Formats: sequence, C-alpha cells, structure tokens
Amino acid sequence: MSPRRVLALGIEAAVVVVAISLVAGQVLGYPVLLSYVETGSMAPTMEPGDGFVAVPAPLAGGVDEGDVITFRAEEIQGGGLTTHRVVRETERGYITRGDANPFTDQQGTEPPVTDEQIVAHALQVRGTVVVLPNFGTAVVAVQDALAGVQRWLAAMLGTRSLLGTQGLTYLLFALSALAYVLDLLLGGERDRERSRRRTDGVSTRLVMVGLALLVMSTATAAMVVPAGTQQFGVVSAEFDAEDPTTIPAGESSTVDYGVPNAGLVPVHTYLEPGSDRIGVDRRHVYVPGRGTETVGLTFTAPPETGYYRYYLTERRYLAVLPASVIDGLYRLHPWVPIVVIDIVLGVPFYLLGVSLVGTGRLRTRSRDRPSRLRRLWTRFT
Repeated sequence: MSPRRVLALGIEAAVVVVAISLVAGQVLGYPVLLSYVETGSMAPTMEPGDGFVAVPAPLAGGVDEGDVITFRAEEIQGGGLTTHRVVRETERGYITRGDANPFTDQQGTEPPVTDEQIVAHALQVRGTVVVLPNFGTAVVAVQDALAGVQRWLAAMLGTRSLLGTQGLTYLLFALSALAYVLDLLLGGERDRERSRRRTDGVSTRLVMVGLALLVMSTATAAMVVPAGTQQFGVVSAEFDAEDPTTIPAGESSTVDYGVPNAGLVPVHTYLEPGSDRIGVDRRHVYVPGRGTETVGLTFTAPPETGYYRYYLTERRYLAVLPASVIDGLYRLHPWVPIVVIDIVLGVPFYLLGVSLVGTGRLRTRSRDRPSRLRRLWTRFT
C-alpha cells in the first residue's frame, strides 16, 4: 500500500472518528472524545470555539485541583454542560471557576459541584490542556449549514419530519444514496476497467466489521442512554409535610422509585446512591422487557435545616449474560460489562457474516456491458 493511500485512509478514519464522537455526544447528552467551549470563560486557556479532548469521567479517575472538568451545572447560564477549572475541594463538593472569571462559580448561585455532576475531564499533558483551535467553530458552521438545508427542504416539501436529528438522518441517507447512483451512472470506462482487477471492490470483512460496530453501538446506546444520574431535592425542615421530600431534620422518609425498561431485551439495573443519606432497598434489579420494577428509596434529612441535593446513579446492562457474570464484571468497573456485552454481540455477528458471505471482495460486474441502471438511464436520455 502506497504512502499516499495510507495517508488517505488515515484522514478518512479521523473524519469518521470525529463524526461518530460528535453524534454520540449529541445522543448521550455529554461529550464523547471531543468537545468544545462556546464562551470566553476559559480564556486564555481556551478561546470561544476552541475544542478539547474529553475523557469520560469514569475513565479519568479522581478529580484534582487544577483539573478542567465538564459538569452539569444547575444555575450557570440557566443550567447545562459547563467546562471550568477546579480550584478547590470542600466537604460539600468542588469549587470551580472559569480561567477568565474573577470569581468562582460558587460565589454566585451555583452550588459546589459533586462527582455525580461531572461527565468529562479535559485531557491535560503536564498540566496543560490539549487544545484544538477553532474546532468548535468548524463544527458549528457545519451544523448551521446542515440546519439551513433541512429548513429549506422542510419548507419546500411541506413536512417537519426533515427537521432535527431525525431529519439529519434522512438527509445523510439521501446524500449517500445519490452519491451511489451517480457513481453507477457516471463511473465511465475507467471504472469498468478497474473493476476487472481482483483487488478492486470492497472487502467483505470491512463491511462485516462496519455492521458489527453498528450492532455494538446500538447495544451501547440501549444501555447508556436510559441510564444516568438522577437528582432529588430534599428539604430538611422543622415541621412535618405531605411532600415525602420535605422531611423533619434528622428523620427519614421512604418513596417508591420506578425502574422502567422500554426495550424488548431484559436488563440488569444497578442503583448507586451518591451518599449515605440515601438508601436503596435493592441495588441490583432485574427488569423484564417492556416492564417496570419498583424499589424503595429512603432519604435521611441532615440535622441542619435547608435544601440539599441527593443523587442516585443508574447503570443498565442488557441481560445477554448470566446475572452472576454481569455482577462480577460490574464489581471490576461499571464500564466493563458494557465492553464485554458489546464483544459478545459484535464478534459472533462478524464471524457469522463472514462465514455466510466469505472473505472476498464485493465487486460490480461491468466488464463489457453497461449495468441495467445505466441502460435504463441511456434509454430515457
């Protein structure tokens, strides 16, 4: 393989990785591999539109002073994902501040940041954030262009189904189909000559790898998207109330918490309390397909009156392995069962596909006569 070909494949792979990471980040609601800042609060470290390598919190480990983290803010700009630096740690959580801001977030209205709110760490090398200049600017420009095309098509065709993420899927599919048709119609004699070579065509192994990755990504989304961290607001009060989250100081209250499963495949769900002030009567729950299980949550109010945030993290795994196996993998790390389940689903799918279609190449048969589609095109033109 020539150096030029290797470079081209490397660029294509990089583009695919960037696209997948951005789409996955949109679907999951937090950055995956790559992200960017939209404001100047982190200048001069990161200017508006600069990107960074986002390491998911479960993989990044603990939080140290000086780390730049992305967390789910409650008050900053109305709530949502915020990327700021950790300047101090307290008993209630982390104190954060944008490098360009004179005051910490907690000197405003933002409460201290807890571990449950952190979704990613910005990759740092020797204490310096790895910055991708203008990466976010390019991403926003592409998103705006695609959104403009979607709005124009929706207005022309009189349908709103072409808007949003669903419409973007339709648009990309249509462009791919159009490119394929044009390649068939306008390929020319040179393509027919090249198709005679044995090395021409698409490797079936590559096709099956792509399909296996699609199966694995779908399984991952089924486990990750419905899971996440739930927040409960508890008031430690001096009086009794009908609201189960308004509790007399120092006392406890129990509420029912539903764990639904909208999919057809049963799931194993693990519930992780964010502190010892929230108790769970069952931390491991088996939920059948299209079913719901109910667990009891016990909130204990602190002796000091006030408003407190409690967190409960859900981890979900498709029940394609025995419960004892998933439990053992979960004890190693919450992400290990996801990786193993993806392998269990993806590898057999790949092997089965290769055994059915072989290991050759998919080639178009166009030696001496044009394809049927080209003949039809010639007839009508």
